[in-house]
Amino acid sequence: MLRTETLTCAEAGLLNPLQLAYIGDAVWETLIRCEMIRRRINLHHMHIESVKYVNAHAQAEWMREMEPLLDERETEIARRGRNAHARHPAPRNQSPGDYAAASAFEAVIGYWYLTGSEEKLKSVFDMIIGGLENGRGEKT
Repeated sequence: MLRTETLTCAEAGLLNPLQLAYIGDAVWETLIRCEMIRRRINLHHMHIESVKYVNAHAQAEWMREMEPLLDERETEIARRGRNAHARHPAPRNQSPGDYAAASAFEAVIGYWYLTGSEEKLKSVFDMIIGGLENGRGEKT
């Protein structure tokens, strides 16, 4: 994925966790949209399918699954992302706990993207996409 500059782990670790989540949200959405194109899903169903992957509840579940796989620095990024408080409440249809865990998920995704950790990003993406494709259950 195109990136203007790769940050060191230390530089990325100094960013506000909401900045990491901001870029992580965009990266995750782009990866999912590209997957929908790869699957040749028609435009009408793209949004419906994408929502299975891009929502706070699903991201919170995946954060819980991937947490044991994180190293110490990534665990700290996730903790900071979970504890960061946006200046707006969680959406009405999402629990505050899921919203916080989703922010942690997005912060880690953003951290991986900014530091060029594409193997980790791809590994988690493949695990999630593969899990849903193999009927492990939809996260909605």
